Amino acid sequence: MDPQSEAALARAMLAGESDAFEKFVEHFRSKLFRYSWLMCGSPEDAEEVAQETLLKVFQSIDQLRDPEHVRSWVYRIARNACLMQRRKSVFAPTEELPADEVPLADETVPADDRLLQNELRNVIERVVMELSPTYRPVVVLRDLEGLSTEETAEILGLRIDVVKTRLHRGRAAMKEKLDCYIHNHCLEDMPTPNPAPLTAEERDQLRSAWLHTV
Repeated sequence: MDPQSEAALARAMLAGESDAFEKFVEHFRSKLFRYSWLMCGSPEDAEEVAQETLLKVFQSIDQLRDPEHVRSWVYRIARNACLMQRRKSVFAPTEELPADEVPLADETVPADDRLLQNELRNVIERVVMELSPTYRPVVVLRDLEGLSTEETAEILGLRIDVVKTRLHRGRAAMKEKLDCYIHNHCLEDMPTPNPAPLTAEERDQLRSAWLHTV
């Protein structure tokens, strides 16, 4: 779904259109699960974060001032939910370094978009999970979720130049690991997990939150 379609869906949600709820959940839940899995490190945490994020989205849908940026708005909520989950999870990674502790990037490192071809998707996601927590959020939002540099900076609370720095270094680390995989198969193939179907209770919880807001 392109940004224009997402914006139209957000406007339908704000208008209380019944079909919009199911479409919104179907579209965003799988994206939120993948994002949360990459950031939180386990399918179990990802399930909780995806559900918590959708619940908070529906509880505050009336606060969405700009439907054109619904994707970045949703991911800001997801990031906060993931940070909360990491604090209590046994799978929690180390915390991100402060922006000022990140060294300047080597601007000569090329950004090779071909690394993100669909046939390497599962391998790429495994590589992303091995990135430093400093670089992983930027790569996930910018390269996997397709957000702009400006949106990524806003979601993560970073300066744009810091986002660019981390993106360069993250991409360079990914390229090195992918080259190793392609030539030496030094990374174990593991399929990306999928979210379990929503239970009736979970779906009712989300729908009730939405109906009480619009």
